Amino acid sequence: MTNVPTSTVRERSNALQSEFMHIRKFTEYLVEPLTIEDFVIQAIPDVSPPKWHLAHTTWFFERFILMSYSSTYKEFNSLFDHLFNSYYVTIGNPFPRHQRGLLSRPTVKEVMEYRCYVEENLMDLLEHADEELLNKIESLIELGLQHEQQHQELLLTDMKYNFSINPSSPVYREKKESKDESCPPLKWHQFEEGLVEIGHEEKGFSFDNERPRHKVWIERYMLASRPVTNGEFIEFMEDGGYHSPQYWLSEGFAAVKEQNWEAPLYWKKIDGKWYYYTLSGLREVNKAEPVCHVSYFEADAYARWAGKRLPTESEWEHALSLRELKGNFAESGFFHPHAQYDERKFKKTYGDVWEWTMSPYSPYPGNKPLAGALGEYNAKFMCNQLVLKGGSCATPSSHIRPTYRNFFHPDKRWQFTGFRLAGDVK
Repeated sequence: MTNVPTSTVRERSNALQSEFMHIRKFTEYLVEPLTIEDFVIQAIPDVSPPKWHLAHTTWFFERFILMSYSSTYKEFNSLFDHLFNSYYVTIGNPFPRHQRGLLSRPTVKEVMEYRCYVEENLMDLLEHADEELLNKIESLIELGLQHEQQHQELLLTDMKYNFSINPSSPVYREKKESKDESCPPLKWHQFEEGLVEIGHEEKGFSFDNERPRHKVWIERYMLASRPVTNGEFIEFMEDGGYHSPQYWLSEGFAAVKEQNWEAPLYWKKIDGKWYYYTLSGLREVNKAEPVCHVSYFEADAYARWAGKRLPTESEWEHALSLRELKGNFAESGFFHPHAQYDERKFKKTYGDVWEWTMSPYSPYPGNKPLAGALGEYNAKFMCNQLVLKGGSCATPSSHIRPTYRNFFHPDKRWQFTGFRLAGDVK
């Protein structure tokens, strides 16, 4: 191997340090409005307390980098390897997920000290890394940063659910003003059949579930110019959509009856008008915004009611992969889908809401998970889940890619999930 000049190694190290601190600081910005009482709430097993997110993202760097590549590193607290391991059973015994909200100790103060301790040690490791060490840890640090960005989104979605059960409708951050516009008419764009490629091309970062790039045959199809809106979904509701089993998958209609679904999550009717809880408090539903916090079952039922269907993952990526990665992301500060539409052919492709597809989350042909414990990151969840695309208003903008594959069980609604319609072309 040709030796890399020291200056190049230093430039790589400096770039990593800068990116590391930038992303870590954004996490702390997200929890700034919280009080001490807010940090330990876990309203349902699906969500985690903010304190746990802060500690778990720190544990990732400690466990997979510092403990493996720093000969002088000493654990901050040996118990943390048990408390803040999420699901990596090949390296330990994780604390039960549904009990994370029971941990009043360690305190928030201790967790923040833990973050500072790990940050200082990681920065020191990078500061003194030679080429050989940097080659070993660079990709791991990038994975850890992408992992932290995933948890930045989870911080927002989990805090929203935790706050939503409070009758006082707490305000996380005051509403950032935006110009709400009328929703443009829905248009359809047609695509011809053919052999296309999807998946990541190995340039830049990607998770192992996005690889390898491969060929897929698609039939002729059409795709909607924008996501379905609140106003359109209300029409489905008023037409008895939640009470019409002919539109629903069997498991979906069972969920409707069991969980008493009458509207998207966070919606409630007050004096004949629909309101929803947002991170800026309770607000009247804006009919021009993309509908949000709906499950796959609700999205699929609406599509059947409308005489259409949801797109496949391949159709979505084929149609929208070349669109500009511009939209309403976490950095916008809205933390909610907004009703601003531009003049582009496909509107709100990225940001605002994750879009359900009808494709099961499964490995691509020739896919190989990462080696070792990190192979648990994605591969072991490839069962009974559906793929979502495009990112949301809670996704950091530098985190999303056209090939990104989010995935959830079909009944989940606490994420910022919406959908775009597709249809067959005869």
